[in-house]
Amino acid sequence: MGKLEAYEKQMLASPDQQVSLTDPDSRSMATSGRGSGVVGYNVQVAVDTEHHLIVTHEVTNSGSDRAQLASIAKQAKAVLQTETLDAVADRGYFNSPEILACHEAGITVTLPKPMTSGAKSDGRFGKQDFVYIADEDVYRCPAGERLTYRYTNEEDGKVLRRYWTTACTQCPLKSQCTKGPERRITRWEHEHVLEAVQQRLDANPEVMRQRRETVEHPFGTIKARMGATHFLMKTLPKVASEMALSVLAYNLTRVINIVGIKPLMAALQT
Repeated sequence: MGKLEAYEKQMLASPDQQVSLTDPDSRSMATSGRGSGVVGYNVQVAVDTEHHLIVTHEVTNSGSDRAQLASIAKQAKAVLQTETLDAVADRGYFNSPEILACHEAGITVTLPKPMTSGAKSDGRFGKQDFVYIADEDVYRCPAGERLTYRYTNEEDGKVLRRYWTTACTQCPLKSQCTKGPERRITRWEHEHVLEAVQQRLDANPEVMRQRRETVEHPFGTIKARMGATHFLMKTLPKVASEMALSVLAYNLTRVINIVGIKPLMAALQT
């Protein structure tokens, strides 16, 4: 009991209130299956779509991908020495400030938005059912009414604009829209960046299939070579080194498969 009390104090004193007794740097990773969390590391990779080479990678102990998009995309852009970059990610990376950071860095992002709307899950209209009319700065609801701008406030560092209409009380679709007096729509000051992301995805939905075929290739190969087991090393610096060696081995064998050993050796000697 004394040991457990000491662990509890240590855990509560930790910034993320986590303590790993096996590896002090490892943390609980978010997984899709409920109750299937894994204590370990989060490996980020950027892979090119043509040759499936790993352009850059990073090992973190962040349990989520939500804050990883801009960092790894900027690293890939720097490695490729290009002015612009098209990046495709899955919905786990959807984060408004991260997408904005990519946009400001000349990185065009395409990824789906997670469906987290409580209204949509309850069978009511979601925000995507409301059309923003930029010229008038209003939203048009499914019933055809205009939701006008009311006020601006700030939440979690985001400047948000609020829209609603007083016509909701007499609307025949109100039960399909809101449980409150009126339906309110929130618009981020950089919402146009997110709308452009959705437009790109709508125009080319097959890009998500291409993402799976691209980034999962090296992960599958590396895991097979590791024997589908855990990292052998402990602590973040050592695990990062282990992963770097795996990435190097993957890229070398991948290049050999693409161009052959002799052209590779000739290129290394020049």
